Amino acid sequence: MPQSAATISGIQRMVLYETRARYFLVGSNQAQTKHRVLKIDRTEPKDLVIIDDKHVYNQQEVRELLGRLDLGNRTKIGQKGSSGLSRAVSAFGIVGFVRFLEGYYIVLITKRRKMADIGGHSIYKIEDTSMIYIPNDSVRVTHPDEARYVRIFQNVDLSSNFYFSYDLSHSLQYNLTLLQRPYELWTSTASSAEEEVHTQSKQDSFDIFEEEGLPTQVVYGLQNEPYYKYVWNGKLLERVKDIVHHDWLMYIIHGFCGQSKLLIYGRPVHITLIARRSSKFAGTRFLKRGANCEGDVANEVETEQIVHDASVMSYTAGSYSSYVQVRGSVPLYWSQDISTMMPKPPIRLDQADPYAHVAGLHFDQMLQRFGSPIIILNLVKKREKRKHEKILSEELYPAVINLNQFLPPDHCIDYIAWDMARYTKSKLCNVLDRLGMIAENVVKRTGFYINRSDFYCHTIRPDDRWGDVGGHITASGRVQTGVLRTNCVDCLDRTNTAQFMVGKCALAYQLYALGMIDKPKLQFDTDCVRLFEELYEDHGDTLSLQYGGSQLVHRVKTYRKIAPWTQHSKDIMQTLSRYYSNAFSDADRQDAINLFLQVYQPLETKPHLWELPTDFYLHQRNTMALPQDRRSYTLWWSEGILSYLPVAYDEVPCVDTMKKVKVKRVNRFDESIDIYTEFFKPYEITSFDDTFCIAMTNSAREFMPKTVGVDPSPFTVRKPEETGKSVLGNKSNKEETLLQRKTAASAPPPPSEEAISSTSEDDSEEDRDDDGSVSQRSTPIKLLTESGESNRTQEEIQPHVVKEPYGINLAEFPSEQDLLTYKRFAQLGESEHRVERTEHINLANISFLEPVSCFPEDSIYAVSSPQVDRDSRDVFDSHVMTGQGHVRALCRDDMLMYREYVKNRYM
Repeated sequence: MPQSAATISGIQRMVLYETRARYFLVGSNQAQTKHRVLKIDRTEPKDLVIIDDKHVYNQQEVRELLGRLDLGNRTKIGQKGSSGLSRAVSAFGIVGFVRFLEGYYIVLITKRRKMADIGGHSIYKIEDTSMIYIPNDSVRVTHPDEARYVRIFQNVDLSSNFYFSYDLSHSLQYNLTLLQRPYELWTSTASSAEEEVHTQSKQDSFDIFEEEGLPTQVVYGLQNEPYYKYVWNGKLLERVKDIVHHDWLMYIIHGFCGQSKLLIYGRPVHITLIARRSSKFAGTRFLKRGANCEGDVANEVETEQIVHDASVMSYTAGSYSSYVQVRGSVPLYWSQDISTMMPKPPIRLDQADPYAHVAGLHFDQMLQRFGSPIIILNLVKKREKRKHEKILSEELYPAVINLNQFLPPDHCIDYIAWDMARYTKSKLCNVLDRLGMIAENVVKRTGFYINRSDFYCHTIRPDDRWGDVGGHITASGRVQTGVLRTNCVDCLDRTNTAQFMVGKCALAYQLYALGMIDKPKLQFDTDCVRLFEELYEDHGDTLSLQYGGSQLVHRVKTYRKIAPWTQHSKDIMQTLSRYYSNAFSDADRQDAINLFLQVYQPLETKPHLWELPTDFYLHQRNTMALPQDRRSYTLWWSEGILSYLPVAYDEVPCVDTMKKVKVKRVNRFDESIDIYTEFFKPYEITSFDDTFCIAMTNSAREFMPKTVGVDPSPFTVRKPEETGKSVLGNKSNKEETLLQRKTAASAPPPPSEEAISSTSEDDSEEDRDDDGSVSQRSTPIKLLTESGESNRTQEEIQPHVVKEPYGINLAEFPSEQDLLTYKRFAQLGESEHRVERTEHINLANISFLEPVSCFPEDSIYAVSSPQVDRDSRDVFDSHVMTGQGHVRALCRDDMLMYREYVKNRYM
């Protein structure tokens, strides 16, 4: 049965060339061996005319094409002074095309930064964009309000938390279960593309077994339709998505992405946090509350934590695990009046919904995407002197009861109401302990995703909690069914802490399923939890800035009641910042979001965006037109969902979901599915120091203590004074740490690792050891010079010996034996270098490098493939087959060799 793989976009880089009549957008792959050309007409003042050249050019052909265009567009034939074709800008992708009152603009991504890597697929953050007006100045019809619309559109800062990759709108569980669907269901779809395989793949790929007459392995290349709810440029690409090749389309998400490396005795485990903000009913804090008529809620964010063993990159051979949870506003018709200029405007219910119609639409979407059970964790206040937040609870609970009476009992919506603010004020209650109990119950019910079966060690050393984990168990692992939906009023501070506790509990089960820990339990104050907590702090700050206009006010440390007293003043400043943003800048940000998402499209016959008294009618479509079909109040879910529960309908290989997948049969060496070439880039000269995996946050470097004799396990509980990064440390030290990391190679060695670790800690009573030992802030040891000071003993310098991390006391003079050994080592090194300088090495005998790019500054070369004999090829094939579990039969020579080994080793 053929394997399947996700299709990589064939356009990774692009250059925009300009003539007076057209723009030519030339896109290429990473190796610059395949090129596509997009022609954009500049003579139309208000229409977008795009011609996609279906031909795939090689490098020589695209040079000739650009040369002919340059020659043909000069004002005079043979004139060399003025070029007919000029290079406008280099880019990495197209955000989209947008039009206000004049002609169209094209928005290009000009700078990007790598933020994460999952299975060889890089996730990039947009760093800078360029907005270019398409029509020529000679045909431009000016409008006085065009510049104002451009300014409003550019208020959406695309360089702030917008990300793109091969498919970020879907979860990892969806993308990997898509690869495991039965292929018989789409053989008819794939057969139509079979002719394309044999014509192109033979030219574009290289197969070392083709000359031997062996059959070439065919792989299904899959390209899936994005989940448009989390795509932010879907409307900007809607005009061209049916015209151009799919490689030109790049869908971006808005939210957060962070990745850190957890080193477990040297074994790298990557922890990734991805937050997808919904583009439906999107906006700012007080201007977007509740839900719209289609069931989309405000501030809806899907958070996914991915844990994978980074020592194996492949999706099929590697171990990957993920867990998804959701936050979002209470799904009711409610709002807050901001005209009163109060810090907490009163909550009002805008519309009566006795049959929970809008809540039914919202939970229908969740059942379709996540399956059952849907668990609601409602954190709003229950007891108040004056009714405020309690209004929402009194409406949400009856709505859930009404919807549950029509669902089967096994798939009912679970409702958990807990007044988190009241518990926080109580001195007798531990908020995080109670959240931990809720998290344990939730994770056991929903389960989590992992793409491998249980380890044998889980059978011989069973854990009681492991047997109770829910979800759907398959032949290749586990699948998460259902999701936790957390909400408070703003879905910011309390929600982020609750999601952190649930994520911490899920992380323990994920690491246990990957065989990294012996029990599915993680303690606070360990390197692993500190690293995970820092990820969630950044995640919460980013989402809070996007929706509320400030960073988090209450953090995990606040609820643990270990925050320093200086944190209170910071909380006050964040509260004031949030109030200022809500009162003065949120309206402009809301207009920009409405224009960017094309919720409002300017027309000369319509009122301008800034003239609208409210955007209520833009987001509530039923106010402008009567709905054609009315949903049933009893059968409130979509057709076909219940028959597949608890598994999500979107992940079931049925006819409706198969229509969203495009399948192409390709050679297994085709670059459209070759993750190895995509990740390692063998055609470029790169440096280890510049790779992303070295620059990312590292648990051993950032959190592990810098002293000798400390357990290097990231699951060991540490005291605050033992850590490399203090629990109470603020985030202002991040830039200093990054600067130290960059200058570590050229800077002189630090005086003492312990002195460095102590400087990042706060001055508190916990910094001193209880047994009266030497403070970590003591003066570090300095190396002695060759003067008379060398006769001073070590006790005169410092009464207690402070050793370096390697266990060597630098104050002691080396012994004669050590000096003799070092001199011999130095002499060996000198003689070795002397041989290298005299001997002439002919690089042509080793490899032949042929420059691919026509620009001398580029470092892209083609390397001739080495000649491999038949015996080496057989050894390599045997090694690959053994790694896949196909062990060849042992011959007599193998048995004799094994017996000889056992005899010499054990007898």
